[in-house]
Amino acid sequence: MALIVQKYGGSSVADAESIKRVAKRIAEAKRAGNDVVVVVSAMGDTTDELIDLAQQITPIPPQREMDILLTAGERISMSLLAMAITNLGVRAKSFTGQQAGVITDAVHGKARIVDVVPTRVRETVEKGQVAIVAGFQGVTQHTNDVTTLGRGGSDTTAVALAAGLSADVCEIYTDVDGVFTADPRIVPSARKIHRVTYEEMLDLAASGAKILALRCVEYARRYAVPLHVRSSFTGRDGTWVADLPPEGEEDMEQPIIAGVAHDASEAKITVVGVPDVPGTAARIFEVVAAADVNIDMIVQNVSAAKTGLTDISFTLPSTDGAKATAALAATQEEIGFESVQYDDQIGKLALVGAGMKSHPGVSAKLFGALRDAGINIEMITTSEIRVSVVTRADQLADAVRAVHTAFGLDGDGEAVVYAGTGR
Repeated sequence: MALIVQKYGGSSVADAESIKRVAKRIAEAKRAGNDVVVVVSAMGDTTDELIDLAQQITPIPPQREMDILLTAGERISMSLLAMAITNLGVRAKSFTGQQAGVITDAVHGKARIVDVVPTRVRETVEKGQVAIVAGFQGVTQHTNDVTTLGRGGSDTTAVALAAGLSADVCEIYTDVDGVFTADPRIVPSARKIHRVTYEEMLDLAASGAKILALRCVEYARRYAVPLHVRSSFTGRDGTWVADLPPEGEEDMEQPIIAGVAHDASEAKITVVGVPDVPGTAARIFEVVAAADVNIDMIVQNVSAAKTGLTDISFTLPSTDGAKATAALAATQEEIGFESVQYDDQIGKLALVGAGMKSHPGVSAKLFGALRDAGINIEMITTSEIRVSVVTRADQLADAVRAVHTAFGLDGDGEAVVYAGTGR
């Protein structure tokens, strides 16, 4: 007998028939002798519809009230799923994030989990029932306010519960058959990866791969929770995310490249004419941090000898572009730079693989593939297992396909996205 935590995304529970199909899979896992805890997202586009509804009421809704509103989506799907499972003769009980003991900080809209106390979930499992938990939500420790966890919150809820319950595995069900060497919507010939390390998956997620949320992978690595990413539309094995291979599999040498990730949701800010003196860069990024903006890639040009000035460029989520630009503009006189330039027509491509550590020539092949495809590179950053580049947004898809082919990642067949979201 194993304790399994299963997570189903919105595309897997998009309508009544989909919920019945998921319920059947859960019932089968329970009848096979497993203890089962399920985390579920809101149905289909419910969250987006609720956001649109709120914006019809007010352009700037209070974040606390938005959290209360948005958690309704998961509550609908969790109760319907519990009904469907019960209808199959398997006892099930649903819980909100608060009832399941998901404790968060007080940052509405993107709260972080600080503790999980799954007392009621554990009691339900011990009674032989299936526990259904609403993903994406929790409750603050001191004020008891409802919070939401932001993008990928249901994935994070599932991994946190798996850690809190000491589950044997956390299964992330989606509408593709696993983690692929590239987004199958961009590269139909992408191959499914059988196994990927936490380190590689972290870099893929951070670089734009939407199959798993970054915080979910961080949590899994911290608590050594094995992840199995698979489709809710088929019975095929998916991709294992773990440092150790599944039991019975030989630990073969890792491939050089795990995959190619891309992100078209970033923008670039360039601070022009920055005085090249100690502390100036620190002040710039203090201003950005105070605006609660996360930064990805950073490049500083060599100081011009005659002027003693330099340019500093960095990428950030395009949704934070206006906020960061305004914060910098307000400190222009204090810091002494000349101007701020904003560009939201960029795309980021990242090549990820643990094998880069011991195989020379990876960067040369990457840049050669982009050159042959006629794609210009605007920024470059590297780590031990990742090379990231920024190019024009309208060239990003071509860049992904060119690099994917250059590294021999194309498969024989065509990857299937069952519900069209790739998540």
